[in-house]
Amino acid sequence: MDGLQLRSLVTRDGTLELSLARVPVPEPAANEVVVRVEATPINPSDIGLLFGAADMRTAKSSGTRENPIVTATIPPAFHRAMAARAGESMPVGNEGAGEVIKAGSAAQHLLGKTVAIIGGAMYAQYRCLRASDCLVLPPGTTAAEGASCFVNPLTALGMVETMRREGHSALVHTAAASNLGQMLNKICLADGIGLVNIVRSPAQGEILRGIGAKHICDSSVPSFMEDLIAALKDTNATLAFDAIGGGKLAGQILSGMEVAANANAKTYSRYGSSVHKQVYIYGGLDTGPTELNRSFGMVWGLGGWLLTPFLQKIGPEEGEKLRQRVAREIKTTFASHYTRVVSLAGALQLDTIAAYNKRATGEKFLIDPNMS
Repeated sequence: MDGLQLRSLVTRDGTLELSLARVPVPEPAANEVVVRVEATPINPSDIGLLFGAADMRTAKSSGTRENPIVTATIPPAFHRAMAARAGESMPVGNEGAGEVIKAGSAAQHLLGKTVAIIGGAMYAQYRCLRASDCLVLPPGTTAAEGASCFVNPLTALGMVETMRREGHSALVHTAAASNLGQMLNKICLADGIGLVNIVRSPAQGEILRGIGAKHICDSSVPSFMEDLIAALKDTNATLAFDAIGGGKLAGQILSGMEVAANANAKTYSRYGSSVHKQVYIYGGLDTGPTELNRSFGMVWGLGGWLLTPFLQKIGPEEGEKLRQRVAREIKTTFASHYTRVVSLAGALQLDTIAAYNKRATGEKFLIDPNMS
C-alpha cells in the first residue's frame, strides 16, 4: 500500500523544491493506526516549513498538473539558516482528520472511526501514527470540521491556561480576527475573561463585533494608542500574545500596559510601575526586527511562546483535558471556516500558493489529499 505525500526540499545550492512523492504506508504496530487523510489545514506554521526562507515571488512550476514541481530561490542571506535541512526531503502538515482504515491489535477500537490527528506529515493520502495521537470526533462530525482540532484550538486554550498559571487576569491578542482569534474570543466570553483584541483594519473589527467581542482596537487608525490604553484600563490585562512579531506593536502594548497600571498610582517611581507586564511572541506575520521604545518601566518581559513546549510543560493529563474540551465544542467554540478546499496537486499551483501565502486574516485553505 502506498500513497502520495507532499514534500519540501532545500537543495544544497539554495533552491526550494516542492513536489509530490509516492511513499509506502507501513503496517500499523499494535498501538498504531492508519488514517485515510480527508482534510488537513494550511496553517502559518505549515507554511514556514513548506517554503522555508524561499522568496516565493521567484516560484516557477514544471512537471504536470497532476504531478507538479515548484521551485523557488532562497536568498543567499538565508542559506546558512537553511543549511541544517539542506538535502533532506521533508513531509509537511501538522494536523488533519480522516477515517481509520487499519488498526493494530491494541487500537482496534478506533477502526472505522473519524479521528482528528496530529504528528506531522499530514499532507499525505495516508498516515500511520500512534493511537494516542488520535482524537475521536463526536458522531456526525466530518473530517473537515475536525481537521483543525489541535493547532488553533489548543493554542487558544493554552493562552488562557498560561494566563491563569502566571497570575494574570486578562489578555491582549494581536491579529485577533483570525480563526484562532475568533476561538479565543469565544473562550473568553464563555469563561468571563477580559480580552483586548488588536486588529489591522475596520473589516477585521467587524468580524469580531459579529461574534460579540467587546474590546477591539484597530492599529490602522490614529486613535489606536488611546483606544488601547482605555481597553487595558477597563480589563486590567497585563499579558499579551502577539502574532505579528516584528515592528513596534509589542512595545506599544507594553507601553499601554504601563500607562494603565499607573492610572491610579499614588506615588511616583523612577523605575515605573511594580506591575509585571508580559508579551509573548508566538507568530511572525511581520518578519522584521521587533522594535522596543523603552517607555514601560523595568518590570516587564518579552519572550517566545509555542504550543508544543507548553503542552510538554503541563503534562499529558492536563493536555487531555484541553483536547476533550475541543472535542465537545468542535462545532461551536472551535469551529473553523475555510476559504477553499484543494487537492495535494492543487496546493502546488502557483496561483493557489500566492493566495494562501498571503496569510490574510479570514482566509484559510484546506487540503483534501484524496481529492482527485
